[in-house]
Amino acid sequence: MDQVYQTATLGGGCFWCLEAIFDNLRGVEKVVSGYSGGGLPDPSYHEVCAGNTGHAEVIQITFDPRIITFKELLEVFFTVHDPTTVNRQGPDVGTQYRSVIFYHTREQYEVAKEVIAEFDAIHIWDGPIVTEITPFEAFYPAEEEHQKYFMRNPGNRYCSLVIAPKVATFREQYMVKLKK
Repeated sequence: MDQVYQTATLGGGCFWCLEAIFDNLRGVEKVVSGYSGGGLPDPSYHEVCAGNTGHAEVIQITFDPRIITFKELLEVFFTVHDPTTVNRQGPDVGTQYRSVIFYHTREQYEVAKEVIAEFDAIHIWDGPIVTEITPFEAFYPAEEEHQKYFMRNPGNRYCSLVIAPKVATFREQYMVKLKK
């Protein structure tokens, strides 16, 4: 890949939801669902879901900062999940569903702090943002059946009841940033 690309690693609940959203953004080259932030090397979905590995379900985004900035990615991130709940997104409960930004550079750390302060200041959420800002250490891709899950399983009940409405709202709100 060209050296211009950068990497962002974000967790905000179920990785199926985040992947379905971020895959639509112009400037996003690739989105991979996986696990980060825990102590067990190369965990399985079932191990992470058991809540004992310390990992969060995350997406790793490869993006072109000439087209979309890290700040713009975070602005989308903070509007497509609830960053005010600790270890919970809707019906999904546990540390694996925590809101977290795994920063890759000092600049990403600074941008994350700035965006959180901006969102807290405008009070779009009822409570304060509790998203963790943590140094990136390792990323483990999820099993193949979890990649592009929404796209490959549109008839799945979770996809139609939870993911599809989130994607529709996102597309309305960010129409100008969508891939053609």
